[in-house]
Amino acid sequence: MAETMTSGSKEGSATPSTDRSAQVLVDLEQQRKQADQRIRPTLEAYRQQAQQAAANSLDSEAISAIQQTERALNAIAEERIDEALAAIEQATGKINVLLSRNPSAAMIPVNLQVSVIDTAPQDPKDIAILRDAVDVALEMNDLPAGRTLLDSLRSEIRVRIYHLPLATYPASLQEAARLLDQKKIQEAGTVLLLALNTLAVVDQVTALPLLLAKEAVNEAHSQKDKETAQRLLEIADRELQRTMALGYTSVDSEYTTLLDEIKGLRKKLQANEDITSLFAALKERLTSLIRRQSGKKTGSDAQKKPQKAA
Repeated sequence: MAETMTSGSKEGSATPSTDRSAQVLVDLEQQRKQADQRIRPTLEAYRQQAQQAAANSLDSEAISAIQQTERALNAIAEERIDEALAAIEQATGKINVLLSRNPSAAMIPVNLQVSVIDTAPQDPKDIAILRDAVDVALEMNDLPAGRTLLDSLRSEIRVRIYHLPLATYPASLQEAARLLDQKKIQEAGTVLLLALNTLAVVDQVTALPLLLAKEAVNEAHSQKDKETAQRLLEIADRELQRTMALGYTSVDSEYTTLLDEIKGLRKKLQANEDITSLFAALKERLTSLIRRQSGKKTGSDAQKKPQKAA
């Protein structure tokens, strides 16, 4: 009987301890979520900044040339040949202005799309599972499945800018005018439509996890509450790991250094040491990394543009 009571005593003492541990985990997770919610609204500000910078790069003469081409295409569809020729002439005039103003330029920006794409898992382990699935799909030559899986590994602000190619666009306008003079209306429309739908595309991508890491560090630096600052630095650590797992960097050593700096910062924060200079150095390193990473451009000259020019 005594043995039974002893067993019951052990179970009774273990249950409160287990409950307390579980509650601590719940509290920590809640703190992380609150910290995460605090920094995520800043992403909209980053999106707006990216859109404004891209909009400032657009060329009004090039936009007008696109608009006149669209006008010519609409006139051709309604067999208003004189109006179509007049629109092509105006578009050609705009192109000539561009060529004289930018003799060495290969293409001029005319339109943009800014998208926030955040489909990637939060846990780097889940990201690794999806990456393995991509490898399997490619090994099986299942490219559609591979593309779908890759789309689920995006967490980025993507600025896509459409450019008017100065090497080919003027020739398309001339060819369309020649065909209209020969009463080859359908052929002229095909030439203009092809020109409008083969604008050059350039993408600039900024990784959302990298932006979130920077904001988490900024917020941690301004925190007076040590526990909240620790949770924010945990988020910064996690988001840097996600940046690496999602392949937004080709130099892992730089991210490893940042992770080590955050680890050291958290230790000094726990020990109540002066960390002002450490925060300043970490923030500067993150800002520099974001600037270099978002400055990379990838392009294709065979992508379709949006429906209307900006």
